[in-house]
Amino acid sequence: MRSVVDRTAAIRQDDILLFCTARNENVRLPFFLKYYRDLGINHFLFVDNDSSDGSVDYLAEQPDVSVWTTNGSYKRSRFGMDWINHLLRRHGCNHWCLIVDPDEFFVYPFCDTRPLSALADWLDASAIRSFSAMLLDMYPKGPIGATVYQRGENPFEIADWFDSGNYTLRRNPAYHDLWIQGGPRARAFFSEAPEKAPALNKIPLVKWSRRYVYLSSTHCLLPRGLNMVYEEWGGEKASGALLHAKFLHTFADKAKEELARRQHYAGSMEYRAYIRKGPETSDLWCRCSERYINWRQLEILGLMSKGNWA
Repeated sequence: MRSVVDRTAAIRQDDILLFCTARNENVRLPFFLKYYRDLGINHFLFVDNDSSDGSVDYLAEQPDVSVWTTNGSYKRSRFGMDWINHLLRRHGCNHWCLIVDPDEFFVYPFCDTRPLSALADWLDASAIRSFSAMLLDMYPKGPIGATVYQRGENPFEIADWFDSGNYTLRRNPAYHDLWIQGGPRARAFFSEAPEKAPALNKIPLVKWSRRYVYLSSTHCLLPRGLNMVYEEWGGEKASGALLHAKFLHTFADKAKEELARRQHYAGSMEYRAYIRKGPETSDLWCRCSERYINWRQLEILGLMSKGNWA
């Protein structure tokens, strides 16, 4: 990785940091940065993987952003996690760190009235060092490519529907993480083999230590105890959601690009499934779809929980 602009010297002791790997996401970045600034992120650390759309120049202009760039293989870097683990080790220790993709938007209990620092303070007081969030695929009503997303817009004014059910859960005994699959991608793109649908379990918020490392995207970590984000003996642990703004009009071009690059898991199996179904005309809406309102709605549906945070 090559440093483009490094402003990490400005990071303060109690700052909450966001780490992100991106490629050709310039259209998403203005709203992404605004959303997370409003939530309470103090500094952003980006790894840009050889973008050609002006992303690097835009990010370098932002006073609260540090940027590194690389033309290395996304696949050989364990899908970008080697780059992120390196930055976490150098800059994230003893900070609450949020690790997300450019199309993931973190929602947590009371996020409409309490800043992210309030959640971090409660987690510290409760001796909790990792916080889970289920990836919730959001989609429009009608063909994915029917409405053009404009730079800076809120993507959830277009993609404002989600599946309230249709999820499977199983425990991974090797790492103690809770594996979640299902939702619109399972029923629309992997209906013949739902067990091959993308994983929806994420642990994106961690009080980082030099002893920690992500193993597979943000699905699981070492030490394994960090993956115990669910309650085994009744009750519920607090959890959040990541609203996934993947299914905008940009989805078709992105799917074609990523299929050609072959840099994703299992020979880009996920993107092959998207292309087979026709990413421009796919309509993920069904009569069981729910229109997104707020985090409280997600808690009522059992997709996240405030646990014992009052």
